[in-house]
Amino acid sequence: MLFSFENVEVHGVDRPRLAVHHLQIPAAGMNVIVGPSGAGKSTLLRLCNRLEVADSGAIKFHGADLNDTPVLELRRAVGMVFQEPVRFGGTVLDNLREADELIDEETAQTILERVGLDGSFLLRLADELSGGEAQRMCIARALATGPDLLLMDEPTSSLDPAATQLIEQQAMALSEAGMPVLWVTHDTAQMQRIASRVICLIDGAVAYEGPAAGLFGSQEPSIVAFLAEQPS
Repeated sequence: MLFSFENVEVHGVDRPRLAVHHLQIPAAGMNVIVGPSGAGKSTLLRLCNRLEVADSGAIKFHGADLNDTPVLELRRAVGMVFQEPVRFGGTVLDNLREADELIDEETAQTILERVGLDGSFLLRLADELSGGEAQRMCIARALATGPDLLLMDEPTSSLDPAATQLIEQQAMALSEAGMPVLWVTHDTAQMQRIASRVICLIDGAVAYEGPAAGLFGSQEPSIVAFLAEQPS
């Protein structure tokens, strides 16, 4: 297992933002965290690379205490892609060199091809890319450090359907090629398209984990209520 969570809690104002008694993230597949807004999805994701720190409990990475891994080392091993594409100044190649300053053009081109961008993008200015192209550049930048896992926090929420489809396809291709992905979404239709395993959070707790089909068969009232709110 890449990650394990035991009795992990992140405090909130009037209730815990996250209270996970037991959860494991495998070192394979497309693992999708789903749930309503405010369920703790992004909080769980951010714990994985210490953008947030739990108030109690134990998180292990490759079987060792997460806190024992230096933050910079951890963030190279656990790449993250955010909701909005984060662009640095300069070219796409300059952006990849923000992750690995020694990366050469041949290696950079190979990484771009893994996310569906050809070598001509290397010298394109990051600010001139479309939203979908910029998000794929961000995925490539996360891949430049050779991570063990990709964290993706609603990476298509600001994209149009065509760009969303491309990002989903590239993420699934990466997963199938051996790169584990932990993807956050509130959209159960997207979850059905991409997930090999689902983690459903309700009110900060794990309400379900397993195949997507099992989520729709659940009789847990909180899950039934969440699914009832989804667009038909």
